[in-house]
Amino acid sequence: MRGLFIVLEGPDGSGKSTMANMIGEYYKNEGREIVFTREPGGTKISEQIRDIILDNNNIEMAYTTEALLYAASRAQHVAEFIKPHLEQGKVVISERYVYSSIVYQGIGRKLGIQKVKEINDFAIDGLKPDLVLFFDINPEKALNRKLSHGNGDRLENEEIAFHKSVYEGYKEILKHYDEIVSINADKNVNELFYDIKSIINNLK
Repeated sequence: MRGLFIVLEGPDGSGKSTMANMIGEYYKNEGREIVFTREPGGTKISEQIRDIILDNNNIEMAYTTEALLYAASRAQHVAEFIKPHLEQGKVVISERYVYSSIVYQGIGRKLGIQKVKEINDFAIDGLKPDLVLFFDINPEKALNRKLSHGNGDRLENEEIAFHKSVYEGYKEILKHYDEIVSINADKNVNELFYDIKSIINNLK
């Protein structure tokens, strides 16, 4: 059985982690092997890079450095974790992938979509997800939900204007990536998962 690569994208606090677990349970009940992962992270090396990127003490980090570190973390993630599990026929569910870099660094940091895409094309080595779910929810509402559970990391603690530009960036790239499906994430858990099930059923 071929592997499946599903990516969850959206503002911080939009419910990606909860839905990742529910999608995993759904596929597990279908008899599939599931692995969960996240970006930045997913491997020992990638997690070490994550710590550098998101450390609140690293306020002097250049935006170009940030973009390159994300790409480096992703390259290791793809090579060491995602591709091997897909080759074993597993369902890989990842919170975030290359699309986050395109909107956070390309648009939010104003580095340019094309520049960020180029370094990440090199990093991902042609690996495209089977499905990307974009959790569409007001970024301010989502962030408040996220920060209510504790202090945020370096990017979560950016000004709300940054998060709004990232959200608009997601809306923009929806026009250019046909693998991205937008879903209304401003719903309760069961309603949201019902919508997701109708989409992932088409992947079988």
